[in-house]
Amino acid sequence: MPDDSEERRDVQGPVPAEGGRRRSRSSLLVGAVGLAVVVAGVALGLTLSRADPGARQASCGPTAPKLSVVGTGQATVSPDLLTVVVQVDAGGPSAAAALAADNADAARALSTFEGGGVQAKDVATSGLSLQPQYVYPKGVPALTGYEVDNTVTATLRDISKSGALIDAVVGSVGNALQIESIGFSSADPSIGQNRARASAAVQAHAHARALARAAGRSLGPVCTVTDQSQALEPGFDQLALPSAGNTSAAQVPISAGQQTQTAQVSLVYALEPKP
Repeated sequence: MPDDSEERRDVQGPVPAEGGRRRSRSSLLVGAVGLAVVVAGVALGLTLSRADPGARQASCGPTAPKLSVVGTGQATVSPDLLTVVVQVDAGGPSAAAALAADNADAARALSTFEGGGVQAKDVATSGLSLQPQYVYPKGVPALTGYEVDNTVTATLRDISKSGALIDAVVGSVGNALQIESIGFSSADPSIGQNRARASAAVQAHAHARALARAAGRSLGPVCTVTDQSQALEPGFDQLALPSAGNTSAAQVPISAGQQTQTAQVSLVYALEPKP
């Protein structure tokens, strides 16, 4: 008869092995399910990412849809500088005599400008010419003398006193001096220019929003900004003055008024992709 202990060992011996196989199969099953969940999660995440409109951002790339707009803006500024151009004419029988006479008249004009508070750096000789003068009796030229034209440009920084100062300059030289032109400007033109540019950009943005809305689209980021403005050239107005001896500050009213700065800005927007 077989021993009971050996029979029990034979019966119990295979049991642990079977349990181990069950545990091994269970572990594999759990691992497979876990891997499937991870893979499914990644796939689901990719699907959601592709389907999420928020993930599709507007692009400034070369093939992306874009919208170009142009805006114009204006800003009004009060000038604080007056530039006056005067010409001193003198003649003489010789070139030296004409230059000497003209130099004396120009010196009086310069002295009057400086005496009226104009700094030396704001007064400059902007032109000088010496021309022979002829008469033509019986068609034959005959030299009669020489004429000198000396042009002086002065910048006046106190417009409120400019009328009286111009009158004083004309009176110091007499009929040999003529006012060529005057022009108003600003010591810092960038103030008005920047205000005009900002106004132009606001208008361009408003136009872009309206156009995009009408097309059923939304604006994306700004791709390019181009300043198409041109610097405002100072305007020169002719000012005729009476002859010396009849001038007075009341006869030379100077009013600066206001100047309008204009700017133009071009904006290019990317358009949001359609949902």
